[in-house]
Amino acid sequence: MKKIGMISLGCPKNLVDTEGLLGDLKQNGYELTDNSAEADVLIVNTCGFLQSAVEESVNTILEMARHKQNGGKCERLIVTGCLAERHPEELLKEIPEIDHLLGTKQYPLLKNLIRNNGGQRNLVHEPAQYFEAYNHRVVTTPFYSAYIKIAEGCSNQCAFCIIPKLRGPIKSRPIDSILEEARALAEQGVKEINLVSQDTTLYGYDLRMKNGLVELLERLSDIKGIEWIRLFYCYPTVVNDALIDAVARLDKVVKYIDVPLQHTHDFMLQRMKRQEREAGVRAMLKKLRDRIPGVALRTTFITGFPGETEEHFVHMENFVREMEFDHLGVFAYSDEPGTTAYDYADKVDPAIGEARRDRLMAAQHEIATRRNAARVGQVHPVLVEGLDDDGMLLMGRLPIQGPDIDGQVIIENSPVEPGDIVPMRITGSLDYDLIATVDET
Repeated sequence: MKKIGMISLGCPKNLVDTEGLLGDLKQNGYELTDNSAEADVLIVNTCGFLQSAVEESVNTILEMARHKQNGGKCERLIVTGCLAERHPEELLKEIPEIDHLLGTKQYPLLKNLIRNNGGQRNLVHEPAQYFEAYNHRVVTTPFYSAYIKIAEGCSNQCAFCIIPKLRGPIKSRPIDSILEEARALAEQGVKEINLVSQDTTLYGYDLRMKNGLVELLERLSDIKGIEWIRLFYCYPTVVNDALIDAVARLDKVVKYIDVPLQHTHDFMLQRMKRQEREAGVRAMLKKLRDRIPGVALRTTFITGFPGETEEHFVHMENFVREMEFDHLGVFAYSDEPGTTAYDYADKVDPAIGEARRDRLMAAQHEIATRRNAARVGQVHPVLVEGLDDDGMLLMGRLPIQGPDIDGQVIIENSPVEPGDIVPMRITGSLDYDLIATVDET
């Protein structure tokens, strides 16, 4: 049987697709390998959201193509995902080593495509087939933590985003399907569930569920073995009273909410085709902090969006300094063909957008350093993750630190194992990280 190697790029939502594909292939008798040089078939699941992601995807495809050259073992190179969906003709023309392209809607075709030698190269425009192989996922994250994608697509029309065109309007998964997957993950030892989608707060809207995300959180909380449930990608206008109250009262739902805001000036929000305005955002953030003591807020912003003046940027910078988010990411605007903003005339010099990004991150650095220092002496549960990449430091995370994107905890003098969740006392702080030891009191 052929050996399959797969490389996943981009966001956690894409990673879940990859894990589902790996599970589907394994169930159909294919052997999986993480060594590209050993693979008979190489698959690259690409990201095409921003120019930097496009470049990473193209470079990875070229790297994998070299395994087909010079007598390598690879017989076929298959490219899937958002970049394939977005630029199929260009990819096939510029990288002739690609044997097949599948978009985000043709994943079910993959196993038969591998089984049958030959076949057409461009399958992106084949009829869409909804892919759900969650019961057999090959989880590639650490054994104690996993992502669950609760919906596909997005029904928002943000001017900077290509995702609705690539993946269509929101399509929520049936709640029983999500619960079944969560139970299976719990049986495998997963303790932390991270809920992701393009717009997590809108979960169940298309299924005519009232407060569907609240119902999902309540039912996930009943699953034995799951200890932490985390919310990512919550669109601000749908963070309502029912959701806030659910996060506050459900013990397993960590007090952490990721609410991408993108900007704070009303003119820029209107230009971005966002539904929210600054007054509503301020009210929402106040409710979160008033009703959920100790809640950690993560957000993202875009600098250099077409039409952004220095005044608009300073308005956002002052907002960030005032609100003091626990975690913050900033992207310099990337001009993406196919988006509404691509046709805007008043572009900002990319160098200015990048400089503003650096200024905003410098402001956040000051905030994060100060907020971390204030945690010294406090006791918090810590999820032990294991040694760092250098094999020197034992690392972990607080409930208010999301995997891979936020700071971590350096664990000292503590007899703990990966996957343990242990109360620890914060003994020191760095810029974005904390230092802790098991609490003996």
